[in-house]
Amino acid sequence: MKPPLLLIGQGSNDDADSAEFGRFVHRLRCRLDQTATDVSGGYLERATPRLSESVASLVARGHHRLVALPLSLSRVGDDLPAAMALEQQRHPTLMYDYARPLGPDPRVLALLAERLTDAAAEMPLRPRPLELVGARPRLRAVDTLLAEGPHTHVEPGETAVVLVGEGSTDAAANAEIHRVSRLFWETHAYDFMTVETAFVSLTPPGVPGGLERCRRLGAKRVIVVPYLLFAGGALERVWAQALAYGAGHPDLDIRCAEVIGDCETLADVVIDRYEEAALQLVP
Repeated sequence: MKPPLLLIGQGSNDDADSAEFGRFVHRLRCRLDQTATDVSGGYLERATPRLSESVASLVARGHHRLVALPLSLSRVGDDLPAAMALEQQRHPTLMYDYARPLGPDPRVLALLAERLTDAAAEMPLRPRPLELVGARPRLRAVDTLLAEGPHTHVEPGETAVVLVGEGSTDAAANAEIHRVSRLFWETHAYDFMTVETAFVSLTPPGVPGGLERCRRLGAKRVIVVPYLLFAGGALERVWAQALAYGAGHPDLDIRCAEVIGDCETLADVVIDRYEEAALQLVP
């Protein structure tokens, strides 16, 4: 039997994020069940199940070797190694190896390009009331159809993109988001005016700062692309900041793409990371 896969999330108080994390874990269970691979998921903080509970459950089921995969798009901080070291103290027979974070895998960038294309085909955001719609909580503008008729055609060269990361106090993690923006521009968004970088919180520029830079560069349309895995509080803040900026700049066509989300392509990336790390564990 192959070692189990332990997906590790940072954790938040947002139910939508936790629900989609749970659905993604279930998707991987269904995919890896054919290879007799056990799959579990746990959070470092705030949400349940906690990492300690998931590890204890795996050990109780007879697993003493596992692959720990941080479900993250950016570099892993010191809190994850510290948490796994504590689990090894609690379970002295436990052996584990880390799988690489998802990062700017070409398939992840392709998913961002799909979300960008979908957003480009939608109507612009307008400073109207907000509502939650769909199976997943998603912020959108209400009554976006303008009374004066169809929106003016805008060429890709007049359209800018703002790629939005979560933001961190770790300078290297923030620099990585800038690297992703450049990779995305050169591989999937080369027809657009620019791909600027912004952050949800903790470090500048925020979403308004990214939008303002695009406006000053002469963009007629800006598409905000969240570099986020799942819907939740971070996505809501992205939409809220974009709408607030749009209220003061009604002539700028602002649109917001969806998050990457629970999907088969994301599962493909995770499984490849798992298989790569599983080879490092000696029986």
